[in-house]
Amino acid sequence: MGEMVNAWFAERAHTIQPSVPKENSSQQRTHHSSSDHCPSSNSTILPSALTLLDNRCPSPATVPSPAPGTPTRKISASEFDRPLRPIVVKDSEGSLTFLRDSEREPVPLCGSVMGEDGDGSGRRLDRCTRLLELVKEVSSHLDVTALCHKIFLHINELITADRYSLFLVGEDSSNRKFLVSRLFDVAEGSTLEESSSSCIRLEWNKGIVGHVASTGQPLNIKNAYEDPRFNAEVDLITGYKTQSILCLPIKNHRGEVVGVAQAINKKCGEDGAFTEQDEKDFSAYLAFSGIVLHNAQLYETSQLENRRNQVLLDLARLIFEEQQCLEVVLRKIAGTILSFMQAQACTVFIADDDSMNSFSSVFHMEHEELAEVLEAPKRGCDVSQINYMYAQYVKNTMQPLNITDVTKDQRFPWTCESADHSSSRIKSLLCTPIRNGKKDKVIGVCQLVNKTDEASSSIKSFNRNDEQFLEAFAIFCGLGIQNTQMYETVERAMAKQEVTLEVLSYHASATEEETRELQVTAVTTVPSAQSLRLLDFSFSDFDLSDAETTLATIRMFVDLNLIQNFQMKYTNLCQWVLSVRKNYRKNVAYHNWRHALNTAQCMFALLKSGCLQNYLNDLEILALMIATLCHDLDHRGVNNSYIQRSDHPLAQLYCHSTMEHHHFDQCLMILNSPGNQILSGLSLAEYKTTLKMIEKAILATDLALYMKRREEFFELTKNNQFVWEDDHHRDLLRSMLMTACDISAITKPWPVQKRIAELVATEFFEQGDKERRELNIEPIDLMNREKRDKIPSMQVSFIDAICIQLYETLAGLSEHCSPLLEGCQKNRQHWKRLAEDCEKGLVNGLV
Repeated sequence: MGEMVNAWFAERAHTIQPSVPKENSSQQRTHHSSSDHCPSSNSTILPSALTLLDNRCPSPATVPSPAPGTPTRKISASEFDRPLRPIVVKDSEGSLTFLRDSEREPVPLCGSVMGEDGDGSGRRLDRCTRLLELVKEVSSHLDVTALCHKIFLHINELITADRYSLFLVGEDSSNRKFLVSRLFDVAEGSTLEESSSSCIRLEWNKGIVGHVASTGQPLNIKNAYEDPRFNAEVDLITGYKTQSILCLPIKNHRGEVVGVAQAINKKCGEDGAFTEQDEKDFSAYLAFSGIVLHNAQLYETSQLENRRNQVLLDLARLIFEEQQCLEVVLRKIAGTILSFMQAQACTVFIADDDSMNSFSSVFHMEHEELAEVLEAPKRGCDVSQINYMYAQYVKNTMQPLNITDVTKDQRFPWTCESADHSSSRIKSLLCTPIRNGKKDKVIGVCQLVNKTDEASSSIKSFNRNDEQFLEAFAIFCGLGIQNTQMYETVERAMAKQEVTLEVLSYHASATEEETRELQVTAVTTVPSAQSLRLLDFSFSDFDLSDAETTLATIRMFVDLNLIQNFQMKYTNLCQWVLSVRKNYRKNVAYHNWRHALNTAQCMFALLKSGCLQNYLNDLEILALMIATLCHDLDHRGVNNSYIQRSDHPLAQLYCHSTMEHHHFDQCLMILNSPGNQILSGLSLAEYKTTLKMIEKAILATDLALYMKRREEFFELTKNNQFVWEDDHHRDLLRSMLMTACDISAITKPWPVQKRIAELVATEFFEQGDKERRELNIEPIDLMNREKRDKIPSMQVSFIDAICIQLYETLAGLSEHCSPLLEGCQKNRQHWKRLAEDCEKGLVNGLV
């Protein structure tokens, strides 16, 4: 449904241009037709048989739309009270959808309509030629009123009668047919304005005109007073004498009656009667003009449907221009519906998600409030029990409810119970559900009471046309309410998140006491890089205390001149290092602070001992050091695959490299926390550049991304095409360096490598146990403690597939990096021998 609504908007993206109703010009002419007249209580000057109606033909005149806010009445729902195509219908699945006309019936070519034989005389040929000229003259008319007046002029030329009337067939929203005059009792010389000054509505199948309309057969009456279908009341009042009547149906190309044309009192001829030739000429002309009239009516209907669509678009515009406050949206909804539907009151009920039988809030607006400017909408106002019960019924049934008179409706038990305090105020009621975007849930109910007749101000019932409009309104209202509720929910969630981040930032940062203690120690006794063996590729942290690891980190920043180059505050650096250490989980066997330190030390050794510092700029070095220390922040001891399969909330945030994105987010949080802002000395451009490099470097530690990008790097170096001045090549190098440092444990001396492998295996086996226990799946061999005997062979495979070629390429780029390759090759030999022993059954895994 959402796609169809979007397409519907795209096709009809224009503003409302309401028509200006045409004022009734002069008083109705005093002479009236003696055609069929049915009794009606609405008559004033005319007999009870006739009913005066406002002329509601579409007008091209337009006025600008008012400023956004509570909408003013531009157009009335009653103008659409005819059988237009449905605004919304149900599709094959039962969901509401907007309907488009997709088929058009072809207009068949008409045959001979003159009623003449092929051997007609010259006079007949002249009449035929003149008739075709008259038809050609009206064929291009699309305005129904002007077309009817033109038809009157042509008929007068053909048969010369004293009075003419032209009625068109109409249908209300209940598909009840009636006749409405477009010309009534007009004479020769009448202008267009005089002819269309008012409309008269006649009942179907009553009187002479009604009989012709219902039967589709012409009537040629020589003496009207001798015909029982003739009503002489008009003649009695006006003094006009009706003698002869010629009344013919007007049919479209399908043979359906679309109107009736009537001529009264032939001016010349015997006894003032219409001749057979008059009837033939009249019929022949109407055969053509009926098709032209039908086309004009189709055009008028299309204009009306276009204006109806504009009304819906106006509502959509009002709703969607304000999506931040539910009260404002509800006021606009109620105001638009009230101004359009002419109801006394509109109530919007918002469903309560936590309860099936209650509403969380209610918005009520009276018609008198449309002119008021209310700063605070009446949300949660007092609504009578009968209103609430009908709304609850619609919410539960998910179907609209239209009650003509609530005092007489016996379907609901609460009608009689609430009659004392409600029936005097509420008579007619229309209630429809408001659904969410998926159409599978009712999020509210819109209720209108007491439709008001514009002419008499009396209360009348809501019709099918009103139901269709309110149903269409409800679709846009549902989208507007749902979007606004989602916005409010997101706003509350963001506020909660801000508070949570504030709390987490406080607890994630190192305390002032710890920072002060480290700062004092660092100022006096920071061990040298040589004493800590930070320049050696064989470095091991096993002999260092936690305090010494933080001092080693500070030493690396000092020796790389990062503190001096970027004006870092010494206090901020100390607190940042302690905060990073604090945000690694101590219960994780391998991916903890010690692993981060080893990764950073390997990067430091590559820069210093590997001589890569000479090829990288200061910002790159800063980004790489921060990235290596933060690349596994808040690691949970499980890999990305486990996070995805366990439906962890982190999996909903990122589509790939889930944990790596989380590590970067944690890094960013610490860098932005008070007291940890070691990048505050950078310019804005430098800050953005550094953060981008840190993000790419941390994401590069995802081995899946490494496998995708490494071939390009290997080919560049192999073919001597690596260009240091190329930004893309440098980005590739930084990514490869991050992976080389992340897996550098494979290059350590064998005792260190074996001990680290035991830590890795412990972490992997714990994940495998979780997969069995929580996901009910069999873990892969790498995570399966029952397959620990395969660890040596898997290590050999890991070295061959991931490590060797990377370290070979780095050694080729700088021979000073060769110790990494050599250490990796030696460890491969150890793992190969151990794998062979496992195959012989001499050892079990690492033992």
